Amino acid sequence: MTETDLRAVATEPAPEQKVTPKRPARKVTTRRAAAKPRASKKSTATTTGRTKTAQAKFPRHSVERALRIPRAIYEQNAGNPATPKEAAVFTGGTAVSGPFNVEISSAKKYGFLTSEGGKLVVTDRARKAIAPQSESDRLSAIREAILAAPEISNVYNYYRGENLPDNQFLVNALTDRFQIPSDKTGEFLPIFMESIRAAELIDENGERARLIDVGRDESHRPASGKSTRVPVSAGTSCFVVQPFASPFGAYYESIFKPAIEQAGLTPVRADAEIFGTGKVIDQIWRGINQAKVLVAELTTKNANVFYELGLAHALRKPVILISSNQDDVPFDLRHIRVILYDQSDPFWGQKLIDKVADNIRSAIADPEDSIFKVEEVPA
Repeated sequence: MTETDLRAVATEPAPEQKVTPKRPARKVTTRRAAAKPRASKKSTATTTGRTKTAQAKFPRHSVERALRIPRAIYEQNAGNPATPKEAAVFTGGTAVSGPFNVEISSAKKYGFLTSEGGKLVVTDRARKAIAPQSESDRLSAIREAILAAPEISNVYNYYRGENLPDNQFLVNALTDRFQIPSDKTGEFLPIFMESIRAAELIDENGERARLIDVGRDESHRPASGKSTRVPVSAGTSCFVVQPFASPFGAYYESIFKPAIEQAGLTPVRADAEIFGTGKVIDQIWRGINQAKVLVAELTTKNANVFYELGLAHALRKPVILISSNQDDVPFDLRHIRVILYDQSDPFWGQKLIDKVADNIRSAIADPEDSIFKVEEVPA
């Protein structure tokens, strides 16, 4: 073979090298690169899920348990500031662990501990609870802690003076209204109930547990007392929906009218106040439509009341629901907040006036909370 032939053979494979599986390899690489964002999205979704799970702000211990570390510092270090490591030793441990840090966080959320210069400081609230100097000191400190604790205070303040709803409705409220993650409600409820009992803020003697409204149940304010009002326009009306049969008809003058006026609104009822000539239903419709907020007495399951309530819900009006009997509240409405009153309580009338007034103010400030919501079905 000549030198010319050898050169030809040497250069002959060159065109074939251009057709090597490089392009398929590049395609595979492209696919892999395209797959990476999808994996990243899954990772982001997982991370987002973890973030949502971690959004619960309530203390992870009951109010009594949260006093363990402050008590150890108080008793073994004369109440002087201590480092977390020293506090761990005071409580019988040897090192600061994850669970110990969570317990410190709980004590801080109740206002039993603060941090200064890297040390844990026992607060005056904790001292009152640990070493009370009067009979009322300890209970007062525990109640102050409840009112300071994130999410626990929100739930208490929302239901104070009322019966707690059935467990499933309460769980729904925890997630929907108070934004407590659904996977944390099972942890929250025992902590909440144990803490409320320790603060003596619950009455469990009746068929349903009722949260005691401190300051009203124990020392009730007069109707003429000062109250914080939400600014409303002059002449803004509150429409009252109620049975006219005795004794409920008399509640308009003795209960609902004073409560509405206390909240700064003009009370209107479907009677001679708006009825002149013309169709009754037209005037009821007009009264409901023009009202800023409504009050509905559900006791006795009056048909007219529920008809007018349906009109109000259709108009997406905020409605304050009231009943003396839980059984008179239809199942479909039990997910909405209802003011329950007990006529055997000698102070029930004044308590109901104040409660209705408070709820009217809340409905004006946050109407979405009192509007009947229907989940929209996509077209």
